[in-house]
Amino acid sequence: AQVAVLSGTAGAGKTALAVHWAHRASARFPDGPLYVNLRGFDAAAAPMSPGEAVRGFLDAFGVTAARVPAGLAAQAALYRSLLAERRVLVVLDNAHDADQVRPLLPGSATCRTVVTSRNALSGLVAVEGAQPIGVGLLSVGEARLLLAYRIGPHRLRDEPAAADDIINRCARLPLALAIAAARASARPGTALRLLADELDAAGDGLAAFTGEDAAGDARTAFRCSYHHLSAPAATLFRLLGLHPGPDVGTAAAASLAGWPVAAVRPVLMELTGAHLLTEHRPGRYAAHDLLRAYAIEQARLLDPGTERRSAVHRLLDHYLHAARAAAMLLYPHRDPVTVPAPRPGVTRAEPADAAAARAWFQAEHPVLTRLVRLAADGFGTHAWQLAWALGDFLDWCGHWHDLAATQTDALAAAAALGDRPGEGHARRNLARAFIRLGRYAGARSLLDEAVVLSAGAGDLIGQAHSRLDLALVEERGGAHRPALQHARRALDLFSAAGHRIGQARALNAVGWYHTLLGDHDEAVTCIERALALHLVLGNRLGQAATWDSLGFAQHQLGEHGRAAASYGRAVSLFREAGDRFHEADTLIHLGDTHEVAGAPDLARATWRRALGLLEDLRHPAAAELRPRLAR
Repeated sequence: AQVAVLSGTAGAGKTALAVHWAHRASARFPDGPLYVNLRGFDAAAAPMSPGEAVRGFLDAFGVTAARVPAGLAAQAALYRSLLAERRVLVVLDNAHDADQVRPLLPGSATCRTVVTSRNALSGLVAVEGAQPIGVGLLSVGEARLLLAYRIGPHRLRDEPAAADDIINRCARLPLALAIAAARASARPGTALRLLADELDAAGDGLAAFTGEDAAGDARTAFRCSYHHLSAPAATLFRLLGLHPGPDVGTAAAASLAGWPVAAVRPVLMELTGAHLLTEHRPGRYAAHDLLRAYAIEQARLLDPGTERRSAVHRLLDHYLHAARAAAMLLYPHRDPVTVPAPRPGVTRAEPADAAAARAWFQAEHPVLTRLVRLAADGFGTHAWQLAWALGDFLDWCGHWHDLAATQTDALAAAAALGDRPGEGHARRNLARAFIRLGRYAGARSLLDEAVVLSAGAGDLIGQAHSRLDLALVEERGGAHRPALQHARRALDLFSAAGHRIGQARALNAVGWYHTLLGDHDEAVTCIERALALHLVLGNRLGQAATWDSLGFAQHQLGEHGRAAASYGRAVSLFREAGDRFHEADTLIHLGDTHEVAGAPDLARATWRRALGLLEDLRHPAAAELRPRLAR
């Protein structure tokens, strides 16, 4: 069969089995594996939609966001066409139901698919002819081997009856056995009989996982480990269940608890030692979904709702202040947003420079997108301000679907609050995502509404920003004259507001559209005015963008030497600022100039530099550049 469905109880080792087999069978699939966790039974997040999974696979194949069609059916068709001539193993982990899986099946005789689920997915077996493989509990002999591997065979030989009792109390569930083994390993001088008695006294199974998927009982082992924690570790374990995941850093954990970082570190070490957390990267901690479910359950049982809300508020304050600081480091001349003061107990952990800001965003990107959704339910200001802070990073790295999702949540949250400035920011950022995704009608509608809202509030600067974005919408539709009119209107509005950074940006845009209309001399005049203003203001990122525009105009005038020099200045400034995406974009333009100037080797070398940057960023633009080098 081309599809195998591994089904069994939570913690039975389905994922471990699938991944182990995938590694052993890797030679059979030279085009590599595709893996996705579909979050079918995640305690803190909704199951992943098939569309999100398909877009992730398309991204893995280097399909740019602009090439991703609208609608799940078209996206799935493109995905299948890419796999048609490849030998790929697709691992669909933690699926909830057959409908979640069907759009992700390759449909190619050269590919194989392994699905893991707590449900039997009988629909896949009946309709798609999938091969069902039951992953049951371990036999007593297998469970003994697991314990012997973890705690040493001599302890099982010394106390065989106690070992059997531990196996029985863990229901021969690999996850529960691993936790029990961790406790035994942590106390090498303690008799196994004591551990067996503790497990026996711990009580019933994990009620949240009863029913079709509850063939084993994980709560017994969880409760035993939890009850042996110190009071601070038990408190932190419960609070970590409130974090949306997929992982948490030390400073964020400290903020969640309202403790100093120095106090939270040993507690995290205790939880890691008890195998209730995993430090999967230095300073970053994650927990299995069953453990998170148990943590959430205990928090709801033991911590009052006001305390849980205060913990989430501190968590959001921590991320918001760090994200705002990181956003301003990436673009210091961006219009700032004033965020509320952090609550007592929040750890301020803000990046030191632009490089650290970019690294922070890369590490926290999955967390931040989930936090925006979390904040939208009761913390609306945090939701739109987090989305605002995240916007530039998501845009520059090509995460445009995430940009659209976070700004959609931000817009709903700001509108519910009646926060007009927040709504304006969210509309413009959502429009930016739509522009990148080719959804120009949606972007135009959002920006038209943003102009009306800003005008009604007397916000000249908001109107001007929206006009510049409308100019970009017109440009993408080939309407360069209307684009120029919007840019000129933005220039007038920025001038009336005394917003000099905005004036420089608008002047650059006016020059750019003159170039697109063929009026290259006028373009150079406007762009040079913009450059002079950016120099006065010390806006080095603005200078970089303007040098890039000037190089383009000079290229159109046939002044290839001057264009190359302008592009070179832009590249240096982007590199200085740590803006690797725009450095790569300008290198592509520079390579174009070298090619037209009759220097193909230099063009090729320049494009290779750009490709290296884009590949490091895992940016979809890399896929557009490779064909040029191939030619």
